[in-house]
Amino acid sequence: MSLEELRKKIDVIDEKLVELINERAQIVVEVGQLKQATASPVYVPHREKAVLDRIAELNRGPLPDKTLQAIWRELMSGSFFLERPLRIGYLGPRGSFSHNAAILKFGQSVDYEALADIRGIFEEVSKGRSDFGIVPIENSAGGGVRESLDAFIETDVMVCAEANMAIHHNLLANCSMSEIMRIYSQPEVFAQCRNWLAATFKDAETVPMASSSRAAQLASQEPGSAAIASAIAAEIYGLKILCQDIEDISNNITRFLVISKKDAEPSGDDKTIILFSTAHKTGALVDVLSIFKEYDINMTNIGSRPNKKREWEYYFFVDFLGHKEDGHVKKALAEAKEHCLQLSVLGSFPRSVTIL
Repeated sequence: MSLEELRKKIDVIDEKLVELINERAQIVVEVGQLKQATASPVYVPHREKAVLDRIAELNRGPLPDKTLQAIWRELMSGSFFLERPLRIGYLGPRGSFSHNAAILKFGQSVDYEALADIRGIFEEVSKGRSDFGIVPIENSAGGGVRESLDAFIETDVMVCAEANMAIHHNLLANCSMSEIMRIYSQPEVFAQCRNWLAATFKDAETVPMASSSRAAQLASQEPGSAAIASAIAAEIYGLKILCQDIEDISNNITRFLVISKKDAEPSGDDKTIILFSTAHKTGALVDVLSIFKEYDINMTNIGSRPNKKREWEYYFFVDFLGHKEDGHVKKALAEAKEHCLQLSVLGSFPRSVTIL
């Protein structure tokens, strides 16, 4: 067949696709009406996982699973718009890694709210002004994000979903490398580029900012300034990319959590996050963790933050596989509470293994 004939075949298929997508959308409208009548949530994480898993199972190629799943994420974003537009809080301004993760997770058809700091995201969700928030919780190179961990201690939000995104850092500026006197970015970003910065800049001042996109904003306004941020931030704020992919570890992944007032129903492949504190005595932490081993519960992450009210006491964060409604998890949590001053379940949610 000629090129023109092949293109005509594509046009015919596109026409059918548009018709089928809108046929699907009409059913979504009916689903939205039923949800409104029963006060059911618009975004349901376990349903999202089931749909995306099914698309991967149905796929016979040649397109990879992640391409089709990206298409379906955008379809679901349009579905949210038809049911009730969602409001998603993220660490702004536009062009931050959190902004990018939010769009990849929720698509283009929801309302986004740029907030000045991570604590603000928690407060907006806690007060009901945002339906959901997306916050960074840990990076494969830099470890846990302190602001997010502290906010979990001090607010009443829960985790309903997670997302993993590949992170690539770039040096942005509108001057030459030799003219750079200061570099703006998040503290976590500086940590992820520590070796590169040490080898490349000996005299430039590194200035911490609340977000990488705010860093890009400042760099675009000040002579002799640069930022470490995303390629999208360079485009938004009119900066040149002087150096690409400057992170010390090439496989640099940031894990984001989706926060809301409620967590998620079981999906069959879930994770749970708990927050607890123990008495300041020998073996207290071991007593708690050994219970999870006894019930054959696989812990995937553990972190800690100091108790700001009592010296030398700590809050511990533990992620493990399983849902809080699973029988063995229920028993483990009940026993663990007996060894804790406080134990809270921050949420159970579908486990994510994909990279956005």
